[in-house]
Amino acid sequence: MATHILEFEKPIFELEKKIEEMGTLSSENDDTFKKEVDKMEGKLNGLKEKIYGNLTPWQRVQLSRHPERPYTLDYIEHMFEDFVEIHGDRHFADDRSIVCGPATIDGIKVMVIGQEKGRGTKEKILRNFGSPNPEGYRKALRAMKMAEKFNLPILSFVDTMGAFPGLEAEERGQGEAIAVNLREMAVLTVPIIVTIIGEGASGGALGIGVGDRVLMLENAWYSVISPEGCAAILFNDNAKAPETAESLKLDADSLLDLGVIDEKIVEPVGGANKDHKWQSDEIKKHILKNLAKLMKKDSENLINERIEKYSKMGVYSA
Repeated sequence: MATHILEFEKPIFELEKKIEEMGTLSSENDDTFKKEVDKMEGKLNGLKEKIYGNLTPWQRVQLSRHPERPYTLDYIEHMFEDFVEIHGDRHFADDRSIVCGPATIDGIKVMVIGQEKGRGTKEKILRNFGSPNPEGYRKALRAMKMAEKFNLPILSFVDTMGAFPGLEAEERGQGEAIAVNLREMAVLTVPIIVTIIGEGASGGALGIGVGDRVLMLENAWYSVISPEGCAAILFNDNAKAPETAESLKLDADSLLDLGVIDEKIVEPVGGANKDHKWQSDEIKKHILKNLAKLMKKDSENLINERIEKYSKMGVYSA
């Protein structure tokens, strides 16, 4: 049984508990209970299809924050070989909320960069809950420049509630650090594939989020602001977060329609938290498919197409 149950998942887990209890009884008297257990399992599958097949944007936001959902380090473990983490921005400190370093995926040498939230209280504090400081973005840029020097494709994993908004971060140039990354990523001469694996909030996500291809898990979200932040600003009421989640068009299907992302990656029934290995394999397939295409392009075409891609966003006709 799962240790963390979201509100909308409760009917599923209540039925699973009943089936588990019935299964115990059926081992004592199979003829009496087997048909009933089979019937309940059929009902459970239908319930899962109904609930998980019709999730609202707000429910997807909740799934994106599931504490058992795989993070960057989980994907590194399952998808890559020979990962060597690099530390420090060579200016101030090592921000542990961003993990980066060279690695190999299916025999291809790449540079991996990703935000890491951490598990358990101590690690969450160490990782600053996945909210980078300026030195985190500068470390990421150092890794990107290294990738460019050695002609390594860049694979970026986005999962953040936003860049850290503290006074110290602002004093050390948070806005500038993100802006510089946006500028530099736009003209890097190597392929960049961005995968939004959980939360993709505002400039905190964009600081490592400019890519030739932007992939997104179906229960992730990507927006200029969180639903709660939007609700607080517009309505002075966090309870309206479900409404603002709908209006922000932050889910994968909406962003695919808008051209903000390039591909949606499916998740197991119930979310990526259900099967880390399966989800890693699915992401890996999408990355390798896109990497094969991008590595055939010369640097001039990569840069021109990347700039054109982002120039089109937000353009509309009256």
